[in-house]
Amino acid sequence: MNDSRSLRQRRLTTVLGLALLAALVAGFIAVIAQQASAPASATIDAPGGAAATDGTVDEQDGKIEEADRISVFADTPAVSNLDADLLAAVRSAATAAEEDGIRLHVNSGWRSPAYQDELLADAVAKYGSAEEAARWVATPERSEHVSGKAIDLGPVAGQDWLSRHGAEFGLCQIYGNEPWHFELRPSAPANDCPLMYDDPTADPRTQR
Repeated sequence: MNDSRSLRQRRLTTVLGLALLAALVAGFIAVIAQQASAPASATIDAPGGAAATDGTVDEQDGKIEEADRISVFADTPAVSNLDADLLAAVRSAATAAEEDGIRLHVNSGWRSPAYQDELLADAVAKYGSAEEAARWVATPERSEHVSGKAIDLGPVAGQDWLSRHGAEFGLCQIYGNEPWHFELRPSAPANDCPLMYDDPTADPRTQR
């Protein structure tokens, strides 16, 4: 009788042990599969040597915290990685604006592809669809911020000043829905700024 009970206990222990082992193996396989399906954190080379390697964007990606007021003369990637001609025009305009009592600041300038991706994902979440988000944020491949050829400037008084005087420096507002977004148009001093697009989806560059 005792032998029979002992045998049953050993069999039960064996079954439980095998079940536990099977659960551990299944969990291990699930973790491996999840890791294999997740996108790898690729290193993205960017102007000025900035790179995103761990999925976290920061100042080196051109990120400017919303509360910050970055000078157009600041030595930070968002400013220093801009196209040299655009930056020179912005700094000349800022000097002239300050003589009128207006101090321009940079809301956003150069951005790494990783930062642009983050902004696009935020826009999709905010506006509810990729189509609506495209009216405000371009993909990294089509963004003039990633190429260093666009800058977002503030404050509102500065945007108003640039709407009246920016063409003198070759600085033009490109999109009707983004009064803060300026790009360099070298012909503007002689020919004025071109007509604005309603929003980025009307810009042929975003369709390329």
